[in-house]
Amino acid sequence: MTTFHLVRHGTYPLVDRALGGRADHTLSPAGQHQAERLAEGFAAARIAAVVTSPVRRAVDTAAPIAARLRLDLQRDAAFTEIAFGAWEGRSFTELHDDAAWQAWNQFRSTAPSPGEPMLAVQARAVAGLWDWHVRHPEGAVVIVSHADIIKAVLCHVLGSPLDLMQRLEIGAGSVSEIVLNDRDARVRAVNRQP
Repeated sequence: MTTFHLVRHGTYPLVDRALGGRADHTLSPAGQHQAERLAEGFAAARIAAVVTSPVRRAVDTAAPIAARLRLDLQRDAAFTEIAFGAWEGRSFTELHDDAAWQAWNQFRSTAPSPGEPMLAVQARAVAGLWDWHVRHPEGAVVIVSHADIIKAVLCHVLGSPLDLMQRLEIGAGSVSEIVLNDRDARVRAVNRQP
């Protein structure tokens, strides 16, 4: 059984304001504090690997955790942010009246976007999770990623359609926990603040 600690990166200036996408935004001072608090929270845990999305805000959140645990930080594109295409960098205010944006948020499983389809995002993240389970079948792994990636994984484990993923709250610097074995997967925690 592998325990996965799914960490959303710390806060940065665009959180709750715009789609940061895959651009390399740095953590805000509050986000840096969240990263240090996360590192403290994992300091006594038995962690086999610290894995991160290659996007800077995730790397900057994961680095203190890996350093505290004296583990190499491993980047894995399976957990990178969604490719938003033409939406990337746009504010939520700008997108509010965009019919395609509204449809995508109501019907994530089927609505098209100018970037990656949500089903493809979920498939790559779940495949990445399985890969880390195979590497550490009896260990614990910290994965630092992004809100919608974590929501997609949780929807998969819960058997919930992606169309309902917006019902999950995944705050910046939060930890969600799942366990995975060869026959079963379970959610142990969602959006826990360390």
